[in-house]
Amino acid sequence: MDSKKRDHIIEELFKIDGVREVAEVTGRFDILVTMYSKSLEHMHKLVSEQIGRIDGIQSSESFIEMKSRTKIMPYMSSKDSD
Repeated sequence: MDSKKRDHIIEELFKIDGVREVAEVTGRFDILVTMYSKSLEHMHKLVSEQIGRIDGIQSSESFIEMKSRTKIMPYMSSKDSD
């Protein structure tokens, strides 16, 4: 991601149906996008035809969640969002 276009990129990502969350992260990636799609074909279209065409996006890598488990953290209430 071109860091000079960060705000523009995030705004554009939220315009895409299926994008639920955008997180700025450390490490080899700049942002992590959580999205939902109806099928792999639909996800491919979202990534290649919409996300990939946002000015400032330099590359992307997709990860498909196969199964999720959640651990309840005693120090975090369900009301905590940060």
